[in-house]
Amino acid sequence: MSEIIKTQPTYTLLELSKYFLKLGTTGFGGPVALVGYMQRDLVEDKKWINESDFKEGLALSQLAPGPLAAQLGIYMGFVHYGVLGATLSGLAFVIPSFIMVVLLGIAYQAYGGLPWMQAIFYGISAAVIGIIVLSSYKLTSKSISKFEIHAIKNNWLLWLFYIAATLLTAITQKEELLLFIVLGFIYMIVKAPPEWIKKPKTASFFLLTTAGFSTIELGKLGELAWFFVKAGAFVFGSGLAIVPFLHAGVVNEHGWLTENQFVDAVAVAMITPGPVVITVGFIGYLVAGFTGACIAALATFLPCYLFTVLPAPYFKKISKNKSIKAFVDGITAGVIGALVGAVIVIAIRTIVDIPTALIAIGTVLTLIYVKKIQEPHIIGIAALLGVLIKLF
Repeated sequence: MSEIIKTQPTYTLLELSKYFLKLGTTGFGGPVALVGYMQRDLVEDKKWINESDFKEGLALSQLAPGPLAAQLGIYMGFVHYGVLGATLSGLAFVIPSFIMVVLLGIAYQAYGGLPWMQAIFYGISAAVIGIIVLSSYKLTSKSISKFEIHAIKNNWLLWLFYIAATLLTAITQKEELLLFIVLGFIYMIVKAPPEWIKKPKTASFFLLTTAGFSTIELGKLGELAWFFVKAGAFVFGSGLAIVPFLHAGVVNEHGWLTENQFVDAVAVAMITPGPVVITVGFIGYLVAGFTGACIAALATFLPCYLFTVLPAPYFKKISKNKSIKAFVDGITAGVIGALVGAVIVIAIRTIVDIPTALIAIGTVLTLIYVKKIQEPHIIGIAALLGVLIKLF
């Protein structure tokens, strides 16, 4: 029996599923807020989950790739009800926001060419840039180090990875997945080299296998599925960390969306509850209708589900492995750097005049100094400003 399953639950699986259905329907504020809601509701108020299990779930969610809040929800379901609990909790958490983004996708395709819809997203897109800029700053401070001289000196290699990934993404306007893996290995070798690193055959096999995956020939839906599997499997950090990977693939590499459509897709994720990563459902819908939405969402969340459920019974041992932690730290530095690079690319194309610049700056200042106003409120105000500027 797993080390996680320690006591009899004081709640039913149906009650837990209902909780995550409600959280997925009403939980605004991004991954940090959603994690906070889970701790308050499940640990402090309902006392369904003990503090130790919650902290272990949070640590695993931060260590594994994929959206933080969704992974933690899956882990909470696993604590007392195993794989079935993890599955139902994850589905209940994601389905409400998935339905919302598909409905928004239908409306967007039907009315996206009309002046009033374009005016709404004119304002929203500028606000989204402001939100991502501030999120990038917070992610950098949390994942690499604070912006203080001694902290930067202590983490100089991570900062080097971060700057390199930022410049590479901004200049080439695409994200190199292999670069992140290489950065992870370099940092692991420098900080905590594992025993197996001395076995070249293992490393060579890994690199050959990784390289071989990129040559698979697929049809459009298969190509869509494979792209979003990679998005879910190799993106570390907050939900917004997936933005540069998606931008590089759906806009630059495949040409599935235009630049404006992509920024609008990110905006849709901001105005819906649940995990930010659910924007993949909107993107999938624009590319290949409802089937594309289902494939994109399933392909993105499946790796996140597996990376949570498979190591969960053994996580106490895994979490103490310094080599794994170092590998993840190296990858994370590259991913956050790529996010900043993607923000630069998107901002250059989105901030097209003085009004959009003012909306973006106003968004950042509002989020910093007006704590009671959250992202969805700002998106609504920006949409109204867009209509007033463009139509009146």
